[in-house]
Amino acid sequence: MRKVSNRLVKIGDAIRQELARLLQTEMRDPRVGMASVTGVEVSRDLAHADIYVTILGADAKLATEVLNNAGGFLRTLLAKSLQLRTTPKLKFHYDESVAKGRHLSALIDKALEADSHHEK
Repeated sequence: MRKVSNRLVKIGDAIRQELARLLQTEMRDPRVGMASVTGVEVSRDLAHADIYVTILGADAKLATEVLNNAGGFLRTLLAKSLQLRTTPKLKFHYDESVAKGRHLSALIDKALEADSHHEK
């Protein structure tokens, strides 16, 4: 496993913060719903960035497609706001960790409720 440099981590964090702001202020497409940027992985040559998002209030697959189609628009806005020599090409991915966490939490609650009924 390769070690990620501090520079790439800092650039990823800057992209994550700026994209989160842009998704709230600039994206007016209702198909996206409420998108939240959960992570950014930048390639070593800064040519590509994988953006992980969670989607609330919309179809995740459709919203991810819409974000990928709007990638050029968002990349242009990123280039204007961040002072980078090259702005990476953006590829959006749906992050299922929040949905899986909710599902596991519901299963735990259900098991605890069933256990309390067995004690009575």
